[in-house]
Amino acid sequence: MTAPTTTAARKGGRWIEQWDPEDERFWREKGERIAARNLVFSILSEHIGFSIWSLWSVMVLFMGPEYGVDPAGKFFLVAMPTLVGGVLRVPYTFAVARFGGRNWTIVSAGMLLVPAITAAVVMEPGTSYTTFLVVAALTGVGGGNFASSMTNINSFYPLRRKGWALGLNAGGGNIGVPVIQLVGLLVIGTAGAAHPRLVLAVYIPLIVVAAALSALFMDNLAPVRNDAGAAKEAARDAHTWIMSLLYIGTFGSFIGYSFAFGLVLQNQFDRTPLQAAALTFIGPLLGSLIRPVGGRLADAHGGAKITLWTFAAMAAATVVVVYASAQKSLSVFLVGFIALFVLSGLGNGSTFKMIPGIFQAKAVARGLTGEEAAAYGRRLSGAAMGLIGAVGALGGLGINLAFRESFAGAHSGTPAFVSFLAFYAVCSAVTWAVYLRGARRPAAVSGAQADAHDPRSERQPAYADV
Repeated sequence: MTAPTTTAARKGGRWIEQWDPEDERFWREKGERIAARNLVFSILSEHIGFSIWSLWSVMVLFMGPEYGVDPAGKFFLVAMPTLVGGVLRVPYTFAVARFGGRNWTIVSAGMLLVPAITAAVVMEPGTSYTTFLVVAALTGVGGGNFASSMTNINSFYPLRRKGWALGLNAGGGNIGVPVIQLVGLLVIGTAGAAHPRLVLAVYIPLIVVAAALSALFMDNLAPVRNDAGAAKEAARDAHTWIMSLLYIGTFGSFIGYSFAFGLVLQNQFDRTPLQAAALTFIGPLLGSLIRPVGGRLADAHGGAKITLWTFAAMAAATVVVVYASAQKSLSVFLVGFIALFVLSGLGNGSTFKMIPGIFQAKAVARGLTGEEAAAYGRRLSGAAMGLIGAVGALGGLGINLAFRESFAGAHSGTPAFVSFLAFYAVCSAVTWAVYLRGARRPAAVSGAQADAHDPRSERQPAYADV
């Protein structure tokens, strides 16, 4: 597809100099087409990034007794990528404005070759545990891709379409988790658990393809600029940290459970690697597919409402998992655990929809209108997304460390699940108290003398609509 007339060649890439998605005529005539094209190839690159990020959730299934790594050590191995990926999300967010969304997608996709190639080199018995930890940490670059991809797509779409677009972008990326787990299942089921390098033989060429397609078909948005003031303002705003807490509950659960599912099945129910691999992909797949639905429901009914009911349902599903663990019922356990995946995917879409809506609502409460309000919302939400995404990803680290301690101390995942239940209850209470209790319509809210950073300030609009 030919780039628009507003695209200029500069800084070595395709640059769109003017971009106003809130202008309905601009959006209808060319904006929607360009945004959709960039969304497609953003999803592809992010998809491969998620696959590499979750690589060690598959590699540990190949690590039999000859590797000399106990269950606690394996949980720590799958925790390392979540730690590095969470930290990298902050600089990856700002890289989009610094280098351009297209340009950074090319670079970030190419960087996935480093953990893929090094894993292919070291994946054999006799490799030291420290080496495995270092190589597992390198896959964190795949987690960083999410932040830059979401920040980039956020800039392409108007507020009324962000829930669906961001949900589709994230959901397509999230599917990279079950896809690589399916590849692992295929390898174990055909070639056997002694051939982990076959997984890398599939993904190394795919990384090259993703980078090449990004170079050919994506664009950079010149109006997107790094704004140190926006980053500081977002970091000072209480809503950034409240949404970070909620995103720990949704995305942190999704990625943490995705990485840990196979190990939990092996250790809680004595499943073989093949038996575990045959089940591991189901939850991440369903959770990924439903994420855009969460965004669409949030567009229609309000992100806060969908998020509240999601956390309530996650708490109920966790009760089922705790019961199944105590009764050693694999079938009931699978029902509850897969429900957690589905619900976390739904919540991923609704919580990320809330972010631009919150800052747009704050702009209205400040008396801003039209493009001025839209620009303020984009500026603050873009900066906040990086921080929220980073903190949310660290929730995956917490889940895997909780499982590590739970199995090390009680030889069961039950204590970990009880702690997750308490956390979902907290998230439900926070969502209701901050975004739903006593909310009023934006038109009814005056610019009263209130603290701009107080989430319950009278100058805030009705967050039930975000």
